[in-house]
Amino acid sequence: MVSEGAETRRTRTLRAEGALKALTSGPASPERVRRVLEQALVFAGAAFAGVYTPEEDGDLLCLVESVGVPRTLFGLRDSYPRSGSSPVADSHRLGSPVWLGPEELAEDAEARRTPPRDFHLAVLPARGDGNGGCLLAVGERPDGFDTEDRKCLELIADAVGCPAPAPSAEGGELPANAFSLAMDSGRVEVGDDILGLFAVTRAEFDGRVETLLGLTVPEDLPSLMSVVEADHMSLGDRELEFRVLQPSGPPKWLRLRGRLLPGGEGRPATLVGTVADASKLRSEVTDVARVQRLAAMLATAGTVRDVSQAVVSALRKPLQADRIALAELEGDRLVVTVLEPADPESWPELWRLEWRTEWPDAPVRAMPTLAAALREGRARIWPAGTPLEPALAEVGPGGLAVLPLPAGNRMAGACLIGWDAPHDFGPDERALLTASAGLAGQALMRAHAFDAEHELVGMLQRQLLPRRLPKLPGAVAVARYLPTTAGLEVGGDWYDVIPLPDNHVALVIGDVQGHNASAATLMGQMRTALRAYAVEGHPPDVVVSHANRLLTDMETDLFATCCYVDVDMEEGSAWYVRAGHLPPVLRHPDGSTEVPESDGGPPLGVVAQADFPMSVLRLQPGTVVALTTDGLVESAEADIDDGMERLAQQLSVSDPDHLGLVADALLGNARRSDDVALLLLRYDGMALRPLRDSWTVWRVPEAVGHTRRFTRRTLRTWGVTRDDMDAVLLVVSELVTNALVHTDGQVRLDLTLLDNRLRVSVADASPRTPVKPTSIGWEATGGRGILLVEAMSEAWGTVPASGGKQVWAELGLSS
Repeated sequence: MVSEGAETRRTRTLRAEGALKALTSGPASPERVRRVLEQALVFAGAAFAGVYTPEEDGDLLCLVESVGVPRTLFGLRDSYPRSGSSPVADSHRLGSPVWLGPEELAEDAEARRTPPRDFHLAVLPARGDGNGGCLLAVGERPDGFDTEDRKCLELIADAVGCPAPAPSAEGGELPANAFSLAMDSGRVEVGDDILGLFAVTRAEFDGRVETLLGLTVPEDLPSLMSVVEADHMSLGDRELEFRVLQPSGPPKWLRLRGRLLPGGEGRPATLVGTVADASKLRSEVTDVARVQRLAAMLATAGTVRDVSQAVVSALRKPLQADRIALAELEGDRLVVTVLEPADPESWPELWRLEWRTEWPDAPVRAMPTLAAALREGRARIWPAGTPLEPALAEVGPGGLAVLPLPAGNRMAGACLIGWDAPHDFGPDERALLTASAGLAGQALMRAHAFDAEHELVGMLQRQLLPRRLPKLPGAVAVARYLPTTAGLEVGGDWYDVIPLPDNHVALVIGDVQGHNASAATLMGQMRTALRAYAVEGHPPDVVVSHANRLLTDMETDLFATCCYVDVDMEEGSAWYVRAGHLPPVLRHPDGSTEVPESDGGPPLGVVAQADFPMSVLRLQPGTVVALTTDGLVESAEADIDDGMERLAQQLSVSDPDHLGLVADALLGNARRSDDVALLLLRYDGMALRPLRDSWTVWRVPEAVGHTRRFTRRTLRTWGVTRDDMDAVLLVVSELVTNALVHTDGQVRLDLTLLDNRLRVSVADASPRTPVKPTSIGWEATGGRGILLVEAMSEAWGTVPASGGKQVWAELGLSS
C-alpha cells in the first residue's frame, strides 16, 4: 500500500516535470532561465538557487542568474576559479553532483567565510545546452535535500542549461530593451526601446550614462547610483524600480533588471540587463518573485509589528483579499498584531468582543477549526460555502485560508486571509501561501526575541533612572525618556530631580558617550555621584567638579556631558553649571523664550583640573525651565543650533499649565536615531515662604545659654507660644551641647518655621553621625541627649553638609 507521504512526493516530482516541460518549450532566454530556477524554490524547498557559467577566455565560473534570498546570507561568491577546490569547481570539473551538509561545509576551505548558520548545499552539472555550467541550490531544512528533492534538482539542472554570456555592443546588436554599461568609463549602449522610455532620440543620445540619470526623478537617484557605480555593485543580479521624467504628465515608472559580469584580465566589468515599463510588468510578477520580495522585507523587519505589517502588505494586494490578520500564538491565545482593515466592524462579532486594546486577543479554543489547523501545522483552505464556526466563517464567507506560521518545532502564530466573494484557489496561489507561511514564522520568532530583548534593555534603562519625581515646594517637574529605535543598544542619557535643604532643588540632565552596557553602567554611577555631592550641600560648581574628578580617576575611555541647575524656590533664582552640555531653555510667563548665553566647562572625565563657571537665572512665577539631551535637537539633517531654536519655538506655543502634555508634544517629533531625555520644571513660586534665622555658636562657657536666649527671642518674634517654646528650647540645648562636646570647629544653629512646623538644625564640622544609645545605666553621665531629642520632636535625622554634618529635628507647633 502506498503511503500518503510517498504519493505526495511522487506527485511533486510529476508536477515538477510538467512545470519544467512547459517552461522549456519556448526559445531560450534569460527570463526562461529565471523561471526554471524558481522551480527549485517551489519543488525542492530551496532557499536559494543560481547558475554558474564558465567565462569564454578566463578561469572563472561566474554567477549569471539567481533566485531566492540573498546569496550573501550563505557566504556564496559571485565567481569561483575553475582550478580551485570549491564545490562549484569540483562539480564542474568532475561532471557529477556534489551534496554537502553543514559538517562538510564547515571543513571546506572555500566555505570558511560562511555565516554561523546551518544549511545544505547542492551543486549539479547543468547539461541543458552543453556549456558546462552548474546549478547551485541551498536548503535550510535540518534534514537537507531528501530523495525527491534531489530528483527535482536533477530535472531542473537538465532543464536550466547555461545562459550565454550577456550581449554587448562589441559582440553584436543589442536587443531593443537591453543595455550594456562599461563600469570603468560610464559609456552605455542601449536599445531603441529604452531610448523611447526615456523620451530621447538616437541622435540626441551621447552614449553617457549620466545623460540618462539626469532624466530620472531626483529622489530615485541614490538607488540607481548604487547600481551603476562599480564600488557599490557586486557580481550577480540586481532589480529595482525608478521613475523617469516625461515631457508632459507624471513621471513614468520603469523597472531595471541587470547583472554585473566580470571583465577578466585587462577588461572592465560590464553591467548588462534590460529596462521595461513597470506598469506592463506588474501583472506578470510571479508568486516566487513575491516570496522573494517578502523575504527581503522580512530581512529588515525588526519587531513583531514590523514582521506582521510586511506579511500583510505582501499578501493582501496580490491575493485581492478583503481582510487579513496576523496573530502571535501565546499559550492558548492568539494575540493579533496587525489587522487589515483595522476597523473592528469589518471583523466577526467574537473578535469585537475580545477587542481589549488596539487589537483583539481571542482564545484558540473558541475556534476549533483553527486549533486543528495549528496542530497539523500546514496551510488549510476552505472554499465558499464550507461550514465553519461563525468566528471563522465571517472572516471569509467567499473563501478562507489559514496559514500556521511554523518556527522550528513549534507554531509561532497564524495568518488568516478571507474573501467576501467566492474565491478560486489556484495551485500557484497555494504555493505562495505555503512559502510565505514558512518565511513569516521564522521572522516572527526572530522579531519576538528582538522585542523581548528590547523590553529587557528598556527595563534596565528604567531601573537606572528615577522611578518617580519628587513633589516640589512651589514647582512642578516632569521628565521623559525615549530610547533609540536603532537596535538594542542601551543608552547613557539620564536625568534627576534632587530635593535639597532650605527649599532648594537640583535639576540634573546628562549624557554618557556611547550606547552600550558600559555607558549605561557609567550613567548610573554618575547619577549616584552627583546626587551624593548635591545632598552634601555643595554649590553647583563644586558638585560638578567633584563628579569630574571622580570620572577622571575611574580611568574609563568614556566621557559624559552634564547640566546641573540649583533652583532656590524661595527667591526665584537659579545657578547652573554646564559641562559640555546644552544650556537650559527658558519659557517666560508671557510666552517668550530664551536660550541664555553662558560659559561652560569641558565634558566630565576629559580634564582632571577643569573650571566649571556658574551662571545665574532669574525665574518669575510661571517660568518653564527645559533641559534636554542632544538626541532631541540634533540629527543628520539639522545641527544643534537649529534644533535649539525649534525647541524654543515649540515651547513658546505650548500651554505650561499642562506640563506633561508639553513634554509629550516635544517628544512627538523626535527622530529617535539617538536616546532622548527631557526634563521640564515650571516654577510657580512659594505661596507661603518660611521664616528663617541663624546663630553662630561661639565656643565660650555660656555658649548654650546665649543660644537659648537667641532662640527664645526669635520664637517670641515669630509668635510661638510659651508651651511650644519650652520643647524647642530643650531640643536646641541638647543638639548644641552635643555639637560642642563631641566636635571641633564652628557650630551653627538654623531655625526655620513654615506652616506651624519648626525645623531646628545644628551644623558642625564633624562627619560622624550621632549614635542613639541602646541602653543607659543609672550611673551614666551622658548619652541621654539624643533620646530627649527623639522624644520631643516628630522627626529627626542627620545629613552631610560641606564636609561635616547637620543634625536636624522637626517639631509641630500649636496654631
